[in-house]
Amino acid sequence: MNGVEEVVDLSSIRLIGTAVTPAVMVSACGIVATGLDNQIARMTARIREMVREWRLLPEGHARRAVLRQEVAILDRRHAILARAIAFTYTALLAFVMTSLLYLTKRQTQLPEALPVVSFSVGVLLLGATALLVLASLRLSRRAIKLERQELFD
Repeated sequence: MNGVEEVVDLSSIRLIGTAVTPAVMVSACGIVATGLDNQIARMTARIREMVREWRLLPEGHARRAVLRQEVAILDRRHAILARAIAFTYTALLAFVMTSLLYLTKRQTQLPEALPVVSFSVGVLLLGATALLVLASLRLSRRAIKLERQELFD
């Protein structure tokens, strides 16, 4: 034995590595999507609680105005996170496509850049997801400030 090259075909190892990397990203997307889904579910429940509270308060009660503002903020956050979860699932599909493109590369005449483009689309979508989550957090702070202002004013 003169070296590893005789035992293992290095091009096969590279192919496996390039096919597995997007698969790891698929798992990451699944974790992110689960977290976003949990946030959306909690937000939906919170909106329902706030609307129920609003309905029980008498007309003209000061708390009703605060609840109305907070529900509007939560509605915007919900829309932002719904877009984020859509981006995450689209990124997941891009990573699956990347893996499939790498796995079929030897049998088909695909352009060399196609799997790279597919992977890059997935990465960009995850970046967009992160920006949307940051926007959602900013809105969350606005809702907390409203509660704090009501409590201390």
